[in-house]
Parts: sequence; structure tokens; C-alpha cells
Amino acid sequence: MSAREPAPATASYEARPEDVGRVLLLYSGGLDTSVMLKWIQDAYGADIVALTVDLGQPGEDFQVVRDKALRLGAIDALVVDAKEEFARQYVLPAIKANALYGGGYPLFTALGRPLIAKLAVEKARETGCDTIAHGCTGKGNDQVRIEGTVTALDPAMKIIAPVRGWQMGREEEIAYAREHGIPIKGGTEVPPYSVDDNIWGRSSEGGPIEDLSEPPRRDVFELVTPPESAPDQPEEIELQFEEGCPVALNGERHGLVELIERVGAIAARNGVGIVDHIEDRIVGLKVRDIYEVPAAEVILTAHRDLEKLVSTIHQNNFKPALDRHWAYLVYAGLWYEPLMGDLNAFMDSVNRWVTGTVRMRLYKGNATVIARSAPHALYDPALAGFGESGGLFSQQSSPGFIELWSLQSRMAHQVRNRDSL
Repeated sequence: MSAREPAPATASYEARPEDVGRVLLLYSGGLDTSVMLKWIQDAYGADIVALTVDLGQPGEDFQVVRDKALRLGAIDALVVDAKEEFARQYVLPAIKANALYGGGYPLFTALGRPLIAKLAVEKARETGCDTIAHGCTGKGNDQVRIEGTVTALDPAMKIIAPVRGWQMGREEEIAYAREHGIPIKGGTEVPPYSVDDNIWGRSSEGGPIEDLSEPPRRDVFELVTPPESAPDQPEEIELQFEEGCPVALNGERHGLVELIERVGAIAARNGVGIVDHIEDRIVGLKVRDIYEVPAAEVILTAHRDLEKLVSTIHQNNFKPALDRHWAYLVYAGLWYEPLMGDLNAFMDSVNRWVTGTVRMRLYKGNATVIARSAPHALYDPALAGFGESGGLFSQQSSPGFIELWSLQSRMAHQVRNRDSL
């Protein structure tokens, strides 16, 4: 198959050339999607509507992105500011679920994809598009997240994934771009890393990162100050939560988007939020990614601490397993799996009591909880202290408790070791 021809369909939702009339392209303004914008016009003879979603990508000029899409032939170029919806409907549930994938990094790209796909379906319907196109490769997770969401929300919608089918390398894309007058940033656009970001984090992969024997180079870090270069004096902050949602920083209330941005800026300058992670992708690959997640590192650490304070031992033993499964479903692109609704109901129930204040010390890459308070705390200094106590806690009752608590374990040991006793 030529790189200039559409790939044959292998799934029922993949678009055949004869079925494509108007395409909604998820457009970033980068090399891949800019080449795609021109290539789809030529390969399918289709009109293109470009869609760019603002999830808080730092430093992005969305007017420039929109203008570029129009110059390349899009009949329309839409930019949707989805930061508030992303924070409230996707990041906040992740906070309540303490969402870490693989026990290592806070989810953020995986949280953005179902929202982007949902908006793609909505805008495709509004603009009369029969097909959605994206720039995901066949080796990544995002193809699963976007296509699974699109087909769940609109089974009749068709999908094109040119990068997965055309097998053009970076140099071939650059040659195609030059041939068709597509602007290339800096003249070459061969960045050392593949980057994705939003208000909750930034990921870098590829290039030198693929060498597992080498530490990450300093040029990978765009958000977080390397810990060794962070200030020599610690910085303390105070986060206030209401029912699991962070609402105030250092006594000043903010909307969720602004609070995330402010916490992220403080954490980043103190070197907090760098994660060097070996990751198991859904498609079977094991890869290395470098994540910069300053706001997530601080907010999730504070939330877990406060949640632990107000929950019983049984809740604290049980919920982490559900947290892990919540994160796995999101990572795997199953945002609309019914189990997600069930898990979210549980997360909301537990978080009804997660109200209070957490003080943290940020210092050279570490975010440490140093104080906390909560109106629903299951902590009573009169009971927990080492001074004389009575009332609800009777020390004289302990021997009877110990005898009953250890009864089965002691019996089992004795029965199984009769010969040695």
C-alpha cells in the first residue's frame, strides 16, 4: 500500500473512501495533523472541519492553530475551550479516586481523551460530518481511547486514522509538507520528544527517553524545575478540601482550574512532580515515559492523607483496590464502561466526608504532609494519646480482646504444629 493511499478497513467503524463526505479532524497544528489535513482532502476528496480542544495546554496560541488549519484548506476550524469541563467532570473524579496508573503516575492524557472524543462527536454532528479523523499511531493508547469513545457515543460515525495506516516516517512527513506548502516549525520540526499536555500534567516520550540505561536529559523538563536546582528553602502551602474537591489555597478560594494552575506553579518551582515511569500500554508494549505532574502530585498527596483521616480502617483497606481499578479503566479508554458509573458512585459516597485542611511542605522534589485537620476526622487525641484514658477506650478490656482476636490463628498454629509443641 502506498503512503498516499487510504488503508483498507479492518473494523466495521473504519471509513471506506466511498463513504466519506465530510471529515471532522482532531487538529493540533503540529506536523502530523497538518499533513493529515491536506492528505485527507486528496485521498478522500473530502471537506475538512478542524477541531482543536483547549484543555489548558501551556503556551499554546489557539488562534494561530485555527488560522493554520484554514490556510491548509479546512472549510471551518473550531476551537473549544473545555478547561472547566475537563477540570470538573474528569480531573475531579480522578482526585476523588486518587487516580494513579501502575502505582506510578497521575493520569492526565487518559482523562482528556474521552472529553476530546465526546466533543468530536458533538461537533461532527453539528457540522454535518460523517467521519472523524485523528492522528494517533497504532502503537499508542490514545487510538483505543478515542475510537472506543466515539463508537460508544455514535455507532454510525466512521473513523480515519491516517498515521496508523500510511506508515510515513517523520522525514517522509516533512517531505510531504514541503511538497504541499505546509508550514513547518523551525524549518525541520524534528523534536527530540513526543509531548502531550494539559492542566493536569505533561508527558514526554521517544527519542533519548527510550534508552532505559540513561537518566532523563534536562531538556525534557518544561514544567518542573529539576530538584537539584530548586530553592534551598522549603515552601509551605495549605490546601482546603470540601467533599473531596480542592477549593482553597493558603486560605484563598479559587475555581478548580485556577487552583490547579496556582498549585502547579508553586510545586513546579520546588521541583515537585517529576515521574520517570515504566508503563504497560493497553496494546501490549512496555514503554518509558517522563511525566511532569506538579499540581497532581501535591493535590493527590493531600487528598489521600485527608481521606485516610476521615475514613475507617475498613474503608482505607478497601478503597485503594477500587482506586487502582478506576485508574485502569480510564487508562484503558473505558470511560463509558458501566462499571465506571458504579465506581464513581462509591467514590462520591466516600468523599462526602473528605472535608478539611492539609498543610504541606514542598522541598527539592518532595511534597510532604506536615499537618491536617478535618471536622469528620476519626481521631480523638484524648483516646489516642498516651496519657491516662478511659471512657470509650478501656485499657482493661484489651486482654479479653486479644484472646478472642487471636483465637483462630492460635488454634491453627497449634493444630498444624502438634508434633513440635
